[in-house]
Amino acid sequence: MAGSEAAWQIAQAGWPVTIYEMRPKVGTFAHRTGSLAEMVCSNSFRSDDDEQNAVGLLHWEMRAAGGLIMEMADRHRLPAGGALAVDRDPFAEAVTARLRDHPLVTVVEEEITALPQNGRWIIATGPLTGSGLAQAIANAAGQESLAFFDAIAPIVHADTIDMGVAWRQSRYDKGETEDERTAYINCPMDRETYESFIDALLAADKTEFKPGETAGYFDGCLPIEVMAERGRETLRFGPMKPVGLTNPHAPDVKPHAVVQLRRDNKLGTLYNIVGFQTKMKYGAQKSVFAMIPGLHDAAFARLGGIHRNTFINAPTLLDNEMRLRTQPHIRFAGQITGVEGYVESAAMGLLAGRLAVAEAQGRMLAPVPDTTAMGALVTHITGGADAKTFQPMNVNFGLFPPVEARGGRRNRAARYKLYTDRAKADWTAWLGLRAAAE
Repeated sequence: MAGSEAAWQIAQAGWPVTIYEMRPKVGTFAHRTGSLAEMVCSNSFRSDDDEQNAVGLLHWEMRAAGGLIMEMADRHRLPAGGALAVDRDPFAEAVTARLRDHPLVTVVEEEITALPQNGRWIIATGPLTGSGLAQAIANAAGQESLAFFDAIAPIVHADTIDMGVAWRQSRYDKGETEDERTAYINCPMDRETYESFIDALLAADKTEFKPGETAGYFDGCLPIEVMAERGRETLRFGPMKPVGLTNPHAPDVKPHAVVQLRRDNKLGTLYNIVGFQTKMKYGAQKSVFAMIPGLHDAAFARLGGIHRNTFINAPTLLDNEMRLRTQPHIRFAGQITGVEGYVESAAMGLLAGRLAVAEAQGRMLAPVPDTTAMGALVTHITGGADAKTFQPMNVNFGLFPPVEARGGRRNRAARYKLYTDRAKADWTAWLGLRAAAE
């Protein structure tokens, strides 16, 4: 995501750029193709609400800046209530085609295993950076790269879901069209089924870590069994919360918990189980997930899995232009910098590309206002976060300078609207300053 967006921004500014991509020659645990923007963990860019949600605001800022990732996401959008979900394979293929067709973009299918010593570079290798380059980064940083473990949710064939038990509905009937209001498939659980499900989760065979590895997880993508270990009710207040939904098969019965599945492709033939990232072994997944009402005969297009993700201690290693302090001809962008999520990764690629162009032109961009989603993120990773406790972070309003709304902190809707109004004005002004400088 980050590398694709960075390359697009550079080429659109009139500068030649070369993308080095190790896939498909060198694969990873999670990737299946050689597409430049393949999505692996989810097909969701999360909320598209640009007035009440920080990631929705980031969508808005990237669209305003002519971002390729958002343009292709909008083009390959799937119904998902108030979220922005995409048809993942056509999306990645479209991003790849736009970049390969650009006259100023060259794509080289080659693995980079050492830090380049000359030229201007952006390292946007993501969480599954090749071992050679990861070691080179660690050596240059004078320390070990940090690491955490990330999990992938399973994907189900839609025609194997029992719709006599499950039903289609977005939470709180969100969405402007009927397609959006019925974008999710819901599987209800009564108390007894839920308790049995939790017991099975806790007892299931799970992937063991290698000696010396510690299981540091990103809180926004916890394996479902790790959430269950934190308390038997945790899932009912997380991905399995039973609110905003009415079961048409039994409208007078309130489910104790609900498992949601979100459409994963445009055809509607595949659905991923929302929030069900897992480190259970494959055999355990099949038996445990068969306990979910409506999924007793489900066939899986992909089972879940867990893998090690690496990221650098960006507040220590990067300057405020995202350059490696010890080798300033190298910038970092994307999830390897310690932002979390497809959108956040692409946003840092967008910014790194623009910073690289400005430097090539012999000028310096004004700092991105930290009142914007883009600015709040880059400020966080390049010095705003405590380096001693630095962990991957999604964009959120807690990263923004505070605002005061009428009614104080309790009036959250008014406060979030103030955040987004201020951000849009400041981002528009920053883009205008950049255009004037050019």
